[in-house]
Amino acid sequence: MDDDLSPTATWQVKHHELYQRATRHPFILAIRDGTVDASSFKRWLGQDYVFVREFIPFLSNVLLKSWKESENNSDLEIILGGLAALSDELSWFKNEASKWGVDLCGMTPLTANTEYCRFLHSFTTPDINYTVAVTAFWAIETVYQESFSFCIEGDHKTPTELLGACQRWGNSNFGQYCKSLQQIANRRLKEAPIDVFRKAEEVFISVLEHEIEFWNMSSNE
Repeated sequence: MDDDLSPTATWQVKHHELYQRATRHPFILAIRDGTVDASSFKRWLGQDYVFVREFIPFLSNVLLKSWKESENNSDLEIILGGLAALSDELSWFKNEASKWGVDLCGMTPLTANTEYCRFLHSFTTPDINYTVAVTAFWAIETVYQESFSFCIEGDHKTPTELLGACQRWGNSNFGQYCKSLQQIANRRLKEAPIDVFRKAEEVFISVLEHEIEFWNMSSNE
């Protein structure tokens, strides 16, 4: 099947408006044009640190499902690479928080963050299979990659002090990693039973909705 007709690419077109709201949210646009409020960025920084900590058991579960269910050994290595990177990511958050005066130890998740983390926890149940879980993983990572890469493309006015954050998720290497996850998801989806395929699409939509709410929370909308 041509890449342009792949399941995930089809969903990106089918749900284009929602996808645009997730990847071109006003919070992201404000970073790109240099008008983002410092308090909004600090709110995002603290809340995303909490989210990443909750993301670790989610991704560990995706890795376990891959080990049990995948017919392709390379899947395990690709997903393991994402899990290994989270240690460095947590260190980055701690360093950034120190620069911005954000107290991570006393950070309490806000409502949108709590709901998103609850969504992640739902993937630990045995009834969620690998195809659905890896689709969620791809979608979560891709929204961040496409959002932050936009902040460092073309004639952006992203503040210098925010370039590190944008480059962390917007760089081309992370973009290639997201493509690898997309290939895994597409391969599994092409062979998935219709009920699994529909569940995966529902999960894709849910990720976009949660991402929008997370950006809303960050910008205090």
